Amino acid sequence: MIKAAVITISDKGSRGEREDKSGAVIKEKLSHIKAQVVAYDIVPDERDVIAKKLKSFADKANLILTTGGTGVSPRDVTPEATRDVIEKELPGFSEVMRLESFKVTPRAIGSRAVAGIYKDTLIINLPGSPKGVSECLETVLSAIPHTLDLIKGDVVDCGKDIK
Repeated sequence: MIKAAVITISDKGSRGEREDKSGAVIKEKLSHIKAQVVAYDIVPDERDVIAKKLKSFADKANLILTTGGTGVSPRDVTPEATRDVIEKELPGFSEVMRLESFKVTPRAIGSRAVAGIYKDTLIINLPGSPKGVSECLETVLSAIPHTLDLIKGDVVDCGKDIK
């Protein structure tokens, strides 16, 4: 079973000044892979707060999806916080999301999202906009269950069943 956690990174959202539409999109998309959302929070754009929340949620979930803080503004520190936590980086997730997003908007080239593994948890950074979350998550969603199986050590023939 996929136990998922969603973390929205937003100064305004953490103060209750903005509705979290991106987190809602993530929760809806996770139903497509029958993932159960077991934890959710909105935190400010603070590197240490984000890292602490990632570690905390890794005790509850084997998949953590973040939204927000992946751009180039001074307050965007989600990738740095994620790198502070992960033990193995999985650049393919981020590369595919940027490539597919670039087909929709040239602004995607400014994304600094990362993905990686902490303990037995897959962490993926997503953009902050609902549209960006939807597009990016759709590009990687089908790879998540297999990746989680591999993280758990459920090694299978990786070339089998690929169309």
